[in-house]
Amino acid sequence: MAWQKRHWFQFTAIFSMMFALIGFSYNVWRMEVTEENANIRDASFEMLKQLSELELIIYAAYYDQDKQRGNPRQAWVTVGLINDLAMLTRPQVIASSQQLQTLWQQHWQAISTSRHSVDILINAIEANRQQVRIQITILQ
Repeated sequence: MAWQKRHWFQFTAIFSMMFALIGFSYNVWRMEVTEENANIRDASFEMLKQLSELELIIYAAYYDQDKQRGNPRQAWVTVGLINDLAMLTRPQVIASSQQLQTLWQQHWQAISTSRHSVDILINAIEANRQQVRIQITILQ
């Protein structure tokens, strides 16, 4: 009889430890996933702001011929920031951001004079924006 009580006590202790370990592991995993999603969401919203800023710079350079607000050096910083933020996101957004950077490298010198270059860059910005929106929708 004493053997059965001790056996039952040991079984209960082992089961309790396993249950606590599984619960703790799940909690840690859930917190990591939540933090990753929060980081991706924050980076995505900041990317949307930076994409809009880049679009404003391009429009100021081409349509307004404003060399101060349409400064390509500031746009280089914005494109770099977009790519840095993309590293915190999903592969589709990273690819879209890299494509934007490649197109910016090819067309930045003509943003104040070439409608074709402006259209290519605006389309790349919109494609990147669309990928970010899809990502935000998936995270919700």
